[in-house]
Amino acid sequence: MTEEAEVGVDLSPTSGSEQQAPHFLQDVIFHGKFKLLKSLTPEENTQCQHGLYFHDGQRRVDYVLTYHVKKPATGRTSRQSTHLLTENAVARSLRRGRNEHLRHHKKQKARDSSTLPSSPVADVELGCPAETVNGQEDHKMFRREEFEGKLRDMGLELEKDEDTKIAGVGFVKIHAPWNILCREAELMKLKMPTKKVYEVKQLSGVVEKISSLISKVVEPLHPHVEEHQPKNIKHLSHTFSREKQHLFDLSDKDYFFDSKTKSSIVFEILKRTKCKAKYSMGITSLLGSGVYTAAYPLHDGDINEESAVPNDRKLLYEEWANYSVFYKYQPIGLIRKYFGEKIGLYFAWLGLYTQMLIPASLVGVIVFLYGCATVDDNLPSMEICHPKNNITMCPLCDRVCSYWKLSTACGTARASHLFDNPATVFFSIFMALWAAMFMEHWKRRQMRLNYEWDLTGFEDEEDHPRAEYEFRVMQKTLSKDQKSHHKIEKLTCRDRLPAYMTNIVMMLLMIGVTFAIVFGVILYRISTKAALHMSSNPVTRSHVQLTVKTTAAIINLVVILILDEVYGAVARWLTVLEVPKTDKSFEERLIFKTFILKFVNAFTPIIYIAFFRGRLVGRPGSYLYVFESYRMEECAHGGCLMELCIQLSITMLGKQLIQNNLFEIGVPKLKKLIRYIRSKQGAFQEEERQKKLQRYETDHFLEPFAGLTPEYMEMIIQFGFVTLFVASFPLAPLFALLNNIIEIRLDAKKFVSELRRPVAARAKDIGIWYNLLRGVANVAVIINAFVISFTSDFIPRMVYQYMYSPDGSMHGFVNHTLSYFNVSHFQEGKEARDPLHLGYHVEMCRYKDYREPPWSATPYEISKEFWAVLAVRLAFVIVFQNVVMLMSDVVDWLIPDIPKDISLQIHKEKILLIDLFMKEEQGKTHTVESSASVGGKEKCSRSTNNNNSTMAHPRSGLHSNSTKSL
Repeated sequence: MTEEAEVGVDLSPTSGSEQQAPHFLQDVIFHGKFKLLKSLTPEENTQCQHGLYFHDGQRRVDYVLTYHVKKPATGRTSRQSTHLLTENAVARSLRRGRNEHLRHHKKQKARDSSTLPSSPVADVELGCPAETVNGQEDHKMFRREEFEGKLRDMGLELEKDEDTKIAGVGFVKIHAPWNILCREAELMKLKMPTKKVYEVKQLSGVVEKISSLISKVVEPLHPHVEEHQPKNIKHLSHTFSREKQHLFDLSDKDYFFDSKTKSSIVFEILKRTKCKAKYSMGITSLLGSGVYTAAYPLHDGDINEESAVPNDRKLLYEEWANYSVFYKYQPIGLIRKYFGEKIGLYFAWLGLYTQMLIPASLVGVIVFLYGCATVDDNLPSMEICHPKNNITMCPLCDRVCSYWKLSTACGTARASHLFDNPATVFFSIFMALWAAMFMEHWKRRQMRLNYEWDLTGFEDEEDHPRAEYEFRVMQKTLSKDQKSHHKIEKLTCRDRLPAYMTNIVMMLLMIGVTFAIVFGVILYRISTKAALHMSSNPVTRSHVQLTVKTTAAIINLVVILILDEVYGAVARWLTVLEVPKTDKSFEERLIFKTFILKFVNAFTPIIYIAFFRGRLVGRPGSYLYVFESYRMEECAHGGCLMELCIQLSITMLGKQLIQNNLFEIGVPKLKKLIRYIRSKQGAFQEEERQKKLQRYETDHFLEPFAGLTPEYMEMIIQFGFVTLFVASFPLAPLFALLNNIIEIRLDAKKFVSELRRPVAARAKDIGIWYNLLRGVANVAVIINAFVISFTSDFIPRMVYQYMYSPDGSMHGFVNHTLSYFNVSHFQEGKEARDPLHLGYHVEMCRYKDYREPPWSATPYEISKEFWAVLAVRLAFVIVFQNVVMLMSDVVDWLIPDIPKDISLQIHKEKILLIDLFMKEEQGKTHTVESSASVGGKEKCSRSTNNNNSTMAHPRSGLHSNSTKSL
């Protein structure tokens, strides 16, 4: 007997109305496989065509799931394919309805019904009986049916669409009805605005006038985003409750919950709903196993068409994701409304960081200009560049290099003064205080946003366990004895010990790879320098230093860009091995590993140049060699600060231009193009291609949202470039500012037009990123102290001027820092290539170090000047670090974390909320009392009437008797 006869339902399109159809067939009717009995108006039909609503034109699509649809057999027409999909949908719905009826039967019958999928009926569900069905696709279809059935049990309404313009892709559109939204909003403890509004207290007196003046000045910088209510009026918010719905303004239920709230509610249900396979599978596991291919909420509408209906997405595209409005503030409120609090906080933080870079950039430019203005007055560089300077320097390499004049380093010495001058010390202190003020300013801004977005009192709840964690727990449970199955298992440190050991070994290995590559670049510089010195071209020989420095920096940049991608993949693999319990734990562990690897990758070459290069060299006649043939490289006479500046600028600018901008623009567009080409290859006819895609089909071509970790990570690394070595590169804040102005609009365009709409997530802060920022700022103080002390010549100049200078000036400083070497003491085979290169025989050459001369009692030993300079350097590090840390703590103490006006408004909200509930209770009490008093009056009136009637009856009796007697 067929299923149609068994259930007893007529499947003809004209058989009855929707009310007569069984409940398990309503989803098929909603699927649009049958003719809709309710005719649609032209306006509703237009809305349906946009793909934002179900086929009935009433229910809005809150979420979409996509899955792979088997291609129809060759030669089958589109109409036959659609008919087959209709039959399959009907058969699946019939099976669900039959199972619901059989659920109430006896266990034996239920056990018999469980064998139905293996019967020929199952072939009807899977397709035509003549077709050969792939077992894997069969399994995925059953998983989908089970999962979607449970979603219906949770109250969600589904509509399938397999007859789309994208070949091989089916869509499940999900709608959450009003009662489900209310239920989940109460479970999720969402704060919603009540009917009660109050006036936000404004500033008074002089502060109000100043604030009003500033607001008028910056008025052109605000985006043209309409506010739904005045800025000084705010709705009192309260956690939503179905029992207190009268407190909320429910006049328009369709818009009480906005689209991002609805999608987050549906996503919460999807995460909570499980289907039983070999183990419990949620939406994450179903996506990972290919049962579904994607899951995403829909964007509000189109952005490019002029005829597009006004929506938040289009407004964001015009007033935010547009390079022509780069000078304007961001519409943070609208960003939060459309994307959620977590993404809103990121862009608020990025905007504040960019604003704070403006004063840092101005001061950095002033410091650089000061170096340019004083370069001609710098006595050390003037001594080096003096034409009468006849100081002969020792060869820079063995065998192939000759003696050289110190005056040839004139250009390097002058350029070094641009970044190595007394103003850089002030700038280092300023940037340390700037970082502290930025942190405090962000905490205040974050608190203000929490108040405006009704996040005060919000606490992160325990997240659902990840599917991978549940699977591992299930494996652990099955491996136990049968007796212990009732015990709830969990993963312990012992279970994760192999993963932890793998993490430690792999992290050390990756860091070792970074060190090895830096060492390889060192060998490249040494060998290339020797090769260029052997060149017969005099132009090549005269530009050896610049050529080697620049090419080595570019090689470092390319390696950093490649290893960044490798380290990101390694960090994710290591985090997966740990099997964290929740998504939040997974994200924090991934962020920490990625930050460590990328931080080491980006800053190891810079740290080598700043603190190690030129210090492990040795001296003439006793140099330090690598592999017994490569002599360790030295810094130029102007110091390593110039080379540090070159490396820092190339790495920073290269990462920003190539990785942050070109990759972010090019890669999403390339992926989108590839998906589009693939979808057209196997697909549909030419006239169908020209038809307009539905909203859910258009969003399918967009790039999936991969989280905020890459966005935060690139900004944290940039923050490191701005703060860690700012003493050597005062223009770093300026380049960061220019990059971020572009970055904000680039990210905005990516989020609005290139990415699928992310699921809105609530958050009250930026999480672990704040701790990383605080750590980088603290490390920056120490690194800048060492850069000023050991990398620059600031301390040697101060020591000479105040301890050794005969007249208290810098005259003779260059000669003071150079030691003597007798060329006859060179090792055999290490002499200069051409002793007469300068036109005369050289007996003594000079090298930069504090050592005794060859005629002293202890030739070439470290001199007392070296120990004096070292002592002052260490003392400066200690003093600088403690003074700057103390000043940062003072700034932290002086600036309160919570603005005073926000603190007062939060207190006022609590009082108003208490008053609102007190009035509600009083209203209930008054209602009860009034009803009780009315009931009492009715009782009294009834008793009085009874008494009156009782007294009246005797009188009437007497009267009648009297009448009779008369």
